[in-house]
Amino acid sequence: MRYLCLIYLDEKEMDALPAAEMNSLNVRHLELNDALRESGHFIAAEALEPAASTACVRMNGRKPTVTDGPFIETKEQVAGFYLIEARDLNEAIHIAGQLPGGQLGTVEVRPVRQLLVDGKAP
Repeated sequence: MRYLCLIYLDEKEMDALPAAEMNSLNVRHLELNDALRESGHFIAAEALEPAASTACVRMNGRKPTVTDGPFIETKEQVAGFYLIEARDLNEAIHIAGQLPGGQLGTVEVRPVRQLLVDGKAP
């Protein structure tokens, strides 16, 4: 089963990290990516640009309305994600516990839902 691991971090705290610490964090993420590839758990992972570069799109009838920045005010923003393969939620939680960014914030683990059309997977 696939799981999305969303990494939430306080961007102000991230900006305050010394360059050497940020470099170390990034190296640890790349090393974990390699380990997850070897174990067959890795599907995708990406770091995200700061929330200030976000655009939110909402549909107003058939016309999109675009606003800048994240929709909600919160201390932590989504900083990156991992899409992983795990046999169950417990294994996904175990993998999420290894994410280096999680040591600085929160990791949300959410099962990916299979879309069904007329009761069948496409």
